[in-house]
Amino acid sequence: MVEDIRVKLGEQIERIEHLIGLVPPNALGWKPQLQTTSTDLGHLLGHLLDCFAGFCAVFHAAFPDPLGHLGRLQSLPVNHACEPQEALDRIREYALHIEQAFDLCTDHDLKRMIPSVFVPEGESLLTLLLGNLEHLINHKYQLFFYLKLWGLPVTSRDIYQWRGAPAGEKKG
Repeated sequence: MVEDIRVKLGEQIERIEHLIGLVPPNALGWKPQLQTTSTDLGHLLGHLLDCFAGFCAVFHAAFPDPLGHLGRLQSLPVNHACEPQEALDRIREYALHIEQAFDLCTDHDLKRMIPSVFVPEGESLLTLLLGNLEHLINHKYQLFFYLKLWGLPVTSRDIYQWRGAPAGEKKG
């Protein structure tokens, strides 16, 4: 199961990096005019960093890092307006450390109870990882939606990792 979670998170990272690469430089201050409060694109990119910091926090709690790498990442700024390149650079840094943390994790570890900010008595590592994955996927969709509202011709191929050849196409 650990490998399945790792692969799914890797797919999300790849798609988020792709979507960030589509963000027009002149759109960072733009936000949709919806009936609810919305954030601008620059702050959404900064919030995506917070999503990745959440994975680092979970792994740091599960596997205390003697060198403090994961703890150091938690201290970096998040939820701020940032440029696409800053977001991409930081996501790649988070992804590297998350990969290293996955190397420490076994299927047996997924059952371990880990105290968190939200549930001090602890939740299973699996529940915490899936909660962070859900948070990340929700904001990936928010970025996709913003790009669509901005007028970019994004499609489901921009947000999902497709497996196999599309209907009507031959593999190979």
